[in-house]
Amino acid sequence: MPAHRSKLPIEIRSLIAEKRWKALAAPDLEWPDVRLVAPELVEIMLNLEKKDRVMFFRALPKEVATEVFSHLEGQTRDTLLLELTDRETRHLLAELSPDDRTTLLGELPGHLTQRLLNLLSADDLEEARHLLGYPEESVGRLMTPDYLAVRPEWTTTQALQHIRKRGRDSETVDVIYVVDSGWRLIDDIPLRRLVLADPQETVEDLRDYVFASLKATEDREEAVRRMQRYDRHVLPVVNSEGVLLGIVTADDVLDVAQDEATEDFHLMGAVVPLKTSYWEAGKWILYRSRIVWLAALVVVNLISSGVIAAYEETLAAFVALAFFIPLIIDTGGNAGAQSATLMIRSISVGDVKLDQWGRVFLKELVIGVAMGVTLGLMGLLLGIFRDSLLLGLVVLLTMVTMLILTNLIGMLLPFILTRLRLDPAIASGPLITSVADAVGLLIYFSFATWLLGVGS
Repeated sequence: MPAHRSKLPIEIRSLIAEKRWKALAAPDLEWPDVRLVAPELVEIMLNLEKKDRVMFFRALPKEVATEVFSHLEGQTRDTLLLELTDRETRHLLAELSPDDRTTLLGELPGHLTQRLLNLLSADDLEEARHLLGYPEESVGRLMTPDYLAVRPEWTTTQALQHIRKRGRDSETVDVIYVVDSGWRLIDDIPLRRLVLADPQETVEDLRDYVFASLKATEDREEAVRRMQRYDRHVLPVVNSEGVLLGIVTADDVLDVAQDEATEDFHLMGAVVPLKTSYWEAGKWILYRSRIVWLAALVVVNLISSGVIAAYEETLAAFVALAFFIPLIIDTGGNAGAQSATLMIRSISVGDVKLDQWGRVFLKELVIGVAMGVTLGLMGLLLGIFRDSLLLGLVVLLTMVTMLILTNLIGMLLPFILTRLRLDPAIASGPLITSVADAVGLLIYFSFATWLLGVGS
């Protein structure tokens, strides 16, 4: 990394470059804010040879090592854990935040997870088992139980004393939660409001009775949507009875958003989503992630080949039809992919709800007609120029009909897949293009047979 962009002091960078691990571990060495340098240290660590990574990690101060470890993933993280001693691992797990610890335990191979569980303290083990009890993709796996809560009858002075006493163990102190005697969440209050309030005012006096929360059993993608909708960097998590269980913070939600976006990109490109980074994925994993979809698409594309084979006589009698086949299939596929992409994104961000499919259908029907007429007129001129008015009319009618149908197919597939609890991203890219190819060819040859008077 270029020196002018680095947040690490020159002395530390030099020690790392020279692999002077003992000097790097010196207690009098001054380190900058761990949150600022952790990403850079991770990058440095990944560029080291495997035999040097453990030495480098062991040389880091405990709080720096913990932060660096929380940024690691995949094979690099698993290999490091195998190299550390039980004592080092036990301390590392104790220092990790509960949500990071739960994520780690949920992603590791079973035998390694069991080894780590055996190293946890009794309290940490109980906490880990509780969080691991929630569904894998749920908010409960993301939350941390380290939060600050106050009672409504407390004065602001009492509340602030409690915050000073317990705040160091909390994930964040920006938002304070108000709970009743049954620990049910009844409000949230920004710390700023507490600090600026009169010392004799009660917490009840500061309430605005407006707050947003998540249920522990909800899908983690809902945490992303809810945080965006309410413009919050932290949200409380409750059970079905409204009892406060923990909080979800923006850093965890950003990780979820990145993972979901990556998964959607892979699906849109007809790739089975990778569970690790590209460089950590072996050649066999990369081959397997692509070949499955490619083989499936070959089968789908056989439909298009079958349509062409069924109209061989029509093509033989009117050779000029072949000129427009690439135009027809490409235009239909592009239109379907556009429509599907718009719907996938709109559904994912909550802009379009499943029960609004009827309104979307009518809107896309009008758009499909408009695009079909526009491109159909272009096709009419090309057909006249290439051969005759009749061929131009075939292209015109094909374009109008095909664009209406492929646009609607592209719009409907994400709704159907979402209703079936499948990822709507499957509907985009190669799949919708292959379906649109077959539809376009069938329409094209049907109009050709009818208008040009040649049989199939």
